[in-house]
Amino acid sequence: MTHTIQYAKNVQAYLENLVLPSSPDSPGWNRESIIYGKQPKWNYIDACMIRAMLMLDEVMDDERLYSYAERFTDHYITSDGSIPTMKIEDYNLDNINGGKNLLALYRKTGSAKYMNAIDKLMEQVTSQPRLECGNFWHKAVYPYQIWLDGIYMALPFIAEYAQMTDDLKLKDDVRFQLRNVHEIMYDTYSGLYYHGYDEKRDSTWADRVTGLSHEFWLRSIGWFCAALADMAEIVPDSSLISDMLGGLLEAVFRTADDSGMLYQLPLHREISGNYPETSGTLLAAYAAIKSYRLGITGNSLKEAGEKAFSAVTDDFITFESSRVPIMRNICLTAGLGGDRDGSVRYYLSEKMTYNDGKGIAPYLMTASELMKT
Repeated sequence: MTHTIQYAKNVQAYLENLVLPSSPDSPGWNRESIIYGKQPKWNYIDACMIRAMLMLDEVMDDERLYSYAERFTDHYITSDGSIPTMKIEDYNLDNINGGKNLLALYRKTGSAKYMNAIDKLMEQVTSQPRLECGNFWHKAVYPYQIWLDGIYMALPFIAEYAQMTDDLKLKDDVRFQLRNVHEIMYDTYSGLYYHGYDEKRDSTWADRVTGLSHEFWLRSIGWFCAALADMAEIVPDSSLISDMLGGLLEAVFRTADDSGMLYQLPLHREISGNYPETSGTLLAAYAAIKSYRLGITGNSLKEAGEKAFSAVTDDFITFESSRVPIMRNICLTAGLGGDRDGSVRYYLSEKMTYNDGKGIAPYLMTASELMKT
């Protein structure tokens, strides 16, 4: 069976047997909510899945995909565009991620409720606290900190909103924050970016001299790759974005094993307990294949992305007793703060799970890019 047939089979099986049957109150892909008994609310994991559905809607002749994305989103916003389960005062950049879907729905329908919801997210963006260097705090509970994860959650939405409204100040702000990330969080030796930065240098995980976390975590790098690829499409004439994206993709795929997989800690493949991690591998694969389509990078990176995607398809997705494919080796969650000290031991101690949206969404996103090439 060819790779194309196999990944198409996986995509269809996920859609038919996991995604489309899922209720917005209890989506089968949100493993964090299932494991920890979280109440349903507006969140970034569900937003990633709905974004993947909207991407597939562009390339598949299946009207159910857009309808599902619309119904799911409508479950969390009111007729006047309020988002009852989101609190602006949390200043959580994760909550901005769903704005990408609101923009897509607004472009399709012109409905005022979607624009009102977009305006609510922009209220948070406008008032989001900032580090002294000018970048957003990751969350109110993580003051004066930049996390790579938050770049993916917020900046592509802001860039797209700025393009739609021709807001020059917002466009400049996106470029300004990206330059800061490159100047502060980029490692010249490896070509990778550190997971976090604490401007005050008082977190347990922060280096007292640089303020940087001590390790490179794959999924945070994957989020950043995907953010840059998405922004390269939104702002196609940005040499800053293109240069950062091309350099990062070259660096991250240098760490791949022979099969094409990337590891939870990319620079420590030799350490006992380190493992090939599927969600971060897929985010990088998505960015590599998309950057090729956009003309930013060449064939070698496209092939690296395709090889990584094939490795996940062949070695980490199986059909067992259920009709739903099982994707393994997904890091459930990782962060910084408290006992999450950013050490090698910490990152390798976090739970692995299966069929989490943080892995399935980039799988579907990558599939949508392959369907475009």
